[in-house]
Amino acid sequence: MLITFLLLNISGGEFIIVALIFLLLFGPNQIPSMARSAAKVIKQVRNATNDIKRDIMDSAEDEKLTEVKKTIVEGRDAFKEVTDSIKRGTKL
Repeated sequence: MLITFLLLNISGGEFIIVALIFLLLFGPNQIPSMARSAAKVIKQVRNATNDIKRDIMDSAEDEKLTEVKKTIVEGRDAFKEVTDSIKRGTKL
């Protein structure tokens, strides 16, 4: 009985007691529908967290892309300044 269920630190004996209480309170007819409802809620929460993770990753990638674009523009401007000064120097 050293098995823990989920991450709730519930031992096997405690789980059986909780299951019996659910059985007595709700009866064998309502438990399957309650389990389906709980599964739907868990799925919706999981989907929502995945969407949030995806949005955060997209946001981070957008920020990185903006930084890269800024670096490229700065490099291009510096290169243009150098080439302009070389052109001015060769015209003398």
